[in-house]
Amino acid sequence: MKQRSKFVGIGLAGALLIGLGVAVKSIGETSAQQPSSASADLNRTMEPLLPNAKPGECYAKVLTPVQYKTVTEELTVRDASKKYDIVPARHSWAEEKVLSKEASEKIIAVPAVFETRSEKVEIEPARSIWRAGASADSPRAKDSYVAASMALGLPATAQPGQCYAEYLTPAEYRTEEVKVVKKEAYKKHEIVPAKYEWVEEKVMTKEAADKIIGEPAVYETVTEKVLESPATTTWKQGRGLVERVDNTTGDIMCLVEVPAKYKMVTRRTLKSPAATRTVKVPAEYKTVRKQKLVSPAQIKTVDVPAESDVVQKKVRKSEPKVAWRLKGSPGAGEATGRVLCQHEIRAKYTTVTRQVLKTPATTKKVEIPAEYSTMRVLKVSSPARQSVVEIPAQSTQIAKRVKVADGKLEWRRVLCETNMNTNLISEIQRSLQRSGFDPGPIDGLLGNQTLTAVHGFQKSKGLASGGLTWQTLEALGVKLGS
Repeated sequence: MKQRSKFVGIGLAGALLIGLGVAVKSIGETSAQQPSSASADLNRTMEPLLPNAKPGECYAKVLTPVQYKTVTEELTVRDASKKYDIVPARHSWAEEKVLSKEASEKIIAVPAVFETRSEKVEIEPARSIWRAGASADSPRAKDSYVAASMALGLPATAQPGQCYAEYLTPAEYRTEEVKVVKKEAYKKHEIVPAKYEWVEEKVMTKEAADKIIGEPAVYETVTEKVLESPATTTWKQGRGLVERVDNTTGDIMCLVEVPAKYKMVTRRTLKSPAATRTVKVPAEYKTVRKQKLVSPAQIKTVDVPAESDVVQKKVRKSEPKVAWRLKGSPGAGEATGRVLCQHEIRAKYTTVTRQVLKTPATTKKVEIPAEYSTMRVLKVSSPARQSVVEIPAQSTQIAKRVKVADGKLEWRRVLCETNMNTNLISEIQRSLQRSGFDPGPIDGLLGNQTLTAVHGFQKSKGLASGGLTWQTLEALGVKLGS
């Protein structure tokens, strides 16, 4: 029995999958009679992820949207501050003969005064090092050489200016008479060659043998009907998820039946097996003239005695010793000339020049003396003054969205042509209409307006999108068989 899986197609699913990083493979209407190796691979890949399902059920990877909440924060747009205003003195005219302008005060801003100071800053601390000599120009000793010298007595802690020298106590020897072999004993070989004589002899040039002759097998051709693959159920990628394309992933899986497959096989069967028979092949002979060995070659060994002599030999009584001691201190041994001295490297400083506030900025009042004349004079009606204006801080409230949960992808059971009919679609349209989402006319058809209403309903309820899932149908109050 042959069965085809059909689903309602969504044209823009592939575009969304590029953004999600999911590989989309459009299968279309695929015959279940001969599943491809790609379907087998897909089954093995999806088996750990998809739930146990019955034939005819469809599952899709749907997107649960990111969830946000709105919070209100108070944002300071300008900090509080102060403003200093200098109000000048006010004058008025008066008719007097002597005083033309009264004495007054003038406020003058006095700037801050800075002074330059120099400070000595340490840039490298003092330390001590080992040098190969008492001079400050002596080369610095390598760390490996210092470590080896400390193993021979060089102190780990020494005062700057102290020098330590290496002293060698030579090895001691004694003289002995030793018998030395100048030439060892050995054996000398002398070779006595072999002796031959000519003779005639009948020799076999080819031995007798058995020759095996093979008889080929005989076959006949027969035709049989054999089972190529048993009947199974398999997950197949589908097409046509009932959903708007805004958030679909394109991954739709349906469980379908795959019937058993047979094929006619023509094969050759063995009628009589291969066999062998043995044939005797006689030996072959030939008369030849050859040299016969009368006496073999021999080796005669002659012993040659060793040659020796008596010589005087120096034998070491004690090993040489190396030790480090403070230079000039008494002790056994001869100075090798190697010296290590502890040198102190003084700290390094640099001079930094910076400006330091000596006196802060202020204001001062200057006395303006009165002016006298026999003409009209200006009198001070109000003296000059300094006013401080407090500028308060300004703030505003802003609303911002904060993410409370990430979006995620998961497999959900979805509606497809296998479990869909016009009555069910009409019930979905009426439920959308009652929920405030316009599906268009109640005609039992899944048009663009109905799909738009489904997507709006899912978004308002925070439901997973990417298919008409069972959760969406339950939220709409639409009852379905299991």
